[in-house]
Amino acid sequence: MYEIDPTRLDLAEEFRRKPYGRHSAELQRVLNRMRTEPFDGHYVLLRDGRFGPYRLGRFGATPADPITPTGHVFQSLREAEWIVFKMRWKRLTGQDLALD
Repeated sequence: MYEIDPTRLDLAEEFRRKPYGRHSAELQRVLNRMRTEPFDGHYVLLRDGRFGPYRLGRFGATPADPITPTGHVFQSLREAEWIVFKMRWKRLTGQDLALD
């Protein structure tokens, strides 16, 4: 399985600058790894209605388990995506992402 190199802060910076659209091949590998985590505890963004804020939740152990809200609320999708990226980075590398 692909291992994320925690020293590749350039990839995190690339995502922060451009979270949508085409990415470099190496960043795409990182994103693919992040998005294929085990179901249990996987982060997910939720939204109440079309114009409501984004909320962060986590999946349970099985698809039948309810999504557990974390309490994080975001006003923009861009902000939410960056925070989720940082949380997944920490979960997979064991290191905080020191970029803001």
